Amino acid sequence: MTQSVAERVQFARLVAGHGMGWLRRGVGFPMRLADLWGLGGPERLLIAPQDMRTADPTMATDIYAGYFAFSGKMINTHGRSPFDVAAPSPAWAATLAGFGWLRHLRAADTALARANAQALVEDWINLSGRRSNACDWETRVVTRRLLSWLSQSPLILEGADRQFYRRFMKSITRQSAFLQRRLNEGLAGEPRLFALIALAEFGLCGEGLDGLQKRMSRLLGDELGRQVLGDGGHIGRNPQTIIDLLLDLLPLRQVYAARGVSAPPQLLNSIDRMMPMLRMFRLGDGSLALFNGMGPTAPHDLATILAHDDARTAPLINAPYSGYQRMEAGSTILIMDTGASPPGDFSDRAHAGCLSFEFSAGGQRLIVNCGSPNESRASMRDAARATAAHSTVTLADTSSCHFAKGSGFKSLLEDRIISGPVKVPVKRQSAEDCIALECSHDGYARQFGIVHSRSIFLSTEGDRLEGEDRLTGSGSKAAKAASYAVRFHLHPTVRTRLLDDRLSVQLSTASGQTWLFQAEGFPLAIEESISFASAEGVRGAEQIVIHAKLADNPSVNWTLEMTSGD
Repeated sequence: MTQSVAERVQFARLVAGHGMGWLRRGVGFPMRLADLWGLGGPERLLIAPQDMRTADPTMATDIYAGYFAFSGKMINTHGRSPFDVAAPSPAWAATLAGFGWLRHLRAADTALARANAQALVEDWINLSGRRSNACDWETRVVTRRLLSWLSQSPLILEGADRQFYRRFMKSITRQSAFLQRRLNEGLAGEPRLFALIALAEFGLCGEGLDGLQKRMSRLLGDELGRQVLGDGGHIGRNPQTIIDLLLDLLPLRQVYAARGVSAPPQLLNSIDRMMPMLRMFRLGDGSLALFNGMGPTAPHDLATILAHDDARTAPLINAPYSGYQRMEAGSTILIMDTGASPPGDFSDRAHAGCLSFEFSAGGQRLIVNCGSPNESRASMRDAARATAAHSTVTLADTSSCHFAKGSGFKSLLEDRIISGPVKVPVKRQSAEDCIALECSHDGYARQFGIVHSRSIFLSTEGDRLEGEDRLTGSGSKAAKAASYAVRFHLHPTVRTRLLDDRLSVQLSTASGQTWLFQAEGFPLAIEESISFASAEGVRGAEQIVIHAKLADNPSVNWTLEMTSGD
């Protein structure tokens, strides 16, 4: 369908932003050369930050034997350096060059693991200037490598001779200079925030870097103020980003304290706000809800983060800045996406799932979204971002967001959202017998002239969920003749049985609960679905679908109620 005027304006604005980035890079080129050739670095490191990510010492044996398993791919180097073999995928290459896997060698705590770590770092230093693998110098990869080398410096440097020590320090100085140049060139979005974390940490760890530390701490505080919202959510609206930030910010807070340097107030405030926001996303099984790029939850990383929540804060129920709502009654939890599309720089992983929800009962997830596949399954990413992969209404088999796709200028926008929901009003009420949410979004308004509204009612006992979906507006005759589907994706472990009248579906959970889904006279269909974010990998699943035509039935009422079974 032809792009609306608003979409064309948004596209032009995003492209103009890239143009300014090119201009900044051109103007700053002589200064960058001066930085590269005249940069001085620290003589030594004073402190090593903690790496909070989960480590598996058994992986050290595999790495020593030449087996490197990352991002769903494994290769045997057959005695060669892993940096001198063909990478099986870009994601594998990025993980290798990020060096996060050094934590497994450190966890092994053996002389062999330490020698192996030092040899692999030396391999990269020797080959980094000669290799043509561009991912080594992608901003995200350099950021992760600098953080990894700082945190694992005791492993890398123990027993090292002076020559290796100096080459190591020269390399991390070079990587720091690269990130500083990227900042000067206008680096934006999440990469900017993580690069500032790495540089602030380097300024604290390196001897004689007080100037760098002060400058990067100030910039980091400003950026945290922009990206971490008032309710503790991230501006990109991805729950995984909160995990990633806390895994880096918590060690950084410790480094500030250990060096006796005052941390930026925004850093401390951001950590305090993000903890209850993180808890908001937790469903009954302990995993996080699948919204806007969230994949499988790493339970050990999550447990580690929450152990640092000294206040043991309760989960938020209302996150108006991030655009999420949480309803909790009895043993049931419902989490709903009630937010507009993120700003362009932060939308490259966001999904078209406005007004979708996830629902768990008794520690079992029932209704879910399909989630986001890991980097090794990038071909599935577009399907996972579509509205049809979410438990909400899909109009005319079209997503409520328009993503930048194609060649030319569009390819420069890196999958960002060009248009999507802007107005998402939310009304929340609590009564004696239920909690109620009334929401709507305008994601279909520009293209179809239609607004989707959804009302949700959860009983105070948590045993009955009622909903109404409405499509209203003065759309064109073609829009009003369109069909729509109300989808309820089910967790892969939920078993379904379509009853004889085809008006009811029985849901059975692994914990022994039975629920009955109905839609007030609408025939129900059980169709295939897919779970992109299962811990076991991509899995088949099912979904309940209500098909209707807008002209005949502009609204659908449905219920999900716990029963005693057959």
